[in-house]
Amino acid sequence: MHGTFGPSNIRIEPAILYFGTPVVLIGSNNDDGSYNLAPMSSAWWVAWRCMLGLARNSKTTENMIRTGECVLNLPSAHLVGAVDRLARTTGSNPVPAGKIRRGYRHEKDKFALSGLTALPGETVAAPRAAECPVQIEAKVAHVHEMAQEDEIWRGNLAAIEVRVTRVHAHPQVMMEGEPNRIDTDKWRRLIMSFQQFYGLTPEKLQRSELGQIPETAYKPPGWRPAA
Repeated sequence: MHGTFGPSNIRIEPAILYFGTPVVLIGSNNDDGSYNLAPMSSAWWVAWRCMLGLARNSKTTENMIRTGECVLNLPSAHLVGAVDRLARTTGSNPVPAGKIRRGYRHEKDKFALSGLTALPGETVAAPRAAECPVQIEAKVAHVHEMAQEDEIWRGNLAAIEVRVTRVHAHPQVMMEGEPNRIDTDKWRRLIMSFQQFYGLTPEKLQRSELGQIPETAYKPPGWRPAA
């Protein structure tokens, strides 16, 4: 339903609260040196930091905590098929009981399954996905245990703060005449909302007042990303 909604509300208790965030393919290294690639959509950024909400027992979480690094690959909407092929797969063997109940299976070579191409990181050993227009190398800064006061969720969730060390972008998504700015009009990011895939609309909804602030204004004087 579209248009204006009325003021009435009803009380609800949804099982999940995935209202919509960009899909991230997290590249990490398994303990045998092979590559892992896992889709997730609980991520948000501030400056050159990112917070990732992950299951505590996932292979990606294990890999990130053990190696202290990862790559956050951001797919476009046209890569939805590659992302969906990774759904309900895990690098964990044996598969955790909770994932078995949700129909997951073990998959060793995630890149082969997805059809994406692995590239080595430059500041990390974790893999980039060549087809993703933006690839963000990062190192683990802090691991925050979530829901510690909740008997059911305690020990099941982690919020991992990572420090970005390098950003790669396809030239096709860059802003004309701006060497460090991504043009969001050229890039249809893949979005997940309540377990469904969506793309962004092809144009801005309206002029943004915040968009009138130069991006450079958010950069502290003298700051440089640390490798």
